[in-house]
Amino acid sequence: MSRAFVSADVSDPVAVFRGWLAEAESTEINDPNACALATATREGVPSVRMVLLKQVDARGFVFFTNAESQKGRELKENPVAAMCFHWKTQHRQVRVEGMVTELPGAEADAYFKSRSRGSQLGAVVSRQSRPLASREMLEALVAKLEAELPGEVPRPEYWKGYVLSPRRIEFWQNRENRLHDRMEFMRSGDGWSVMRLSP
Repeated sequence: MSRAFVSADVSDPVAVFRGWLAEAESTEINDPNACALATATREGVPSVRMVLLKQVDARGFVFFTNAESQKGRELKENPVAAMCFHWKTQHRQVRVEGMVTELPGAEADAYFKSRSRGSQLGAVVSRQSRPLASREMLEALVAKLEAELPGEVPRPEYWKGYVLSPRRIEFWQNRENRLHDRMEFMRSGDGWSVMRLSP
């Protein structure tokens, strides 16, 4: 399978990423915006899980989560993270690394309001990553909250938005005989330096 790769004279790797994501959106069956998000404790003990990318712009890669979850707690004490996108149908992978900061509350409010009511209720009652006695207890908490809040569901303070500001982005394209294409972009001042890597 021969596909156009990333040119060494590209000045904006984020724009390249948006192009790759758009192509994946036309072929991936489920969640082309899904990525593995790796975080670590202050001591450097890593953990990884899947999250959904909700936006990518000049600031970086945006996602939302419960700040009291394991990833939220780790980001608070060690705000460096990595993402890995893998699009099987495109035979492509993108790795992103950088610092993570919280988004303004207004942006978290806007996205929270865009979610379904069921998702909002679930986000409020979930003590993400904490022990849970039973599924029945979780469902009972949702039912109780739904009865208490017949109208708008306010965003809980612990449900936040984050942006990963990339310092490194690597594009990977599968090729025959394991002669894959890899291009690495490193933040350099206001721009990017770029180099091709061995497969």
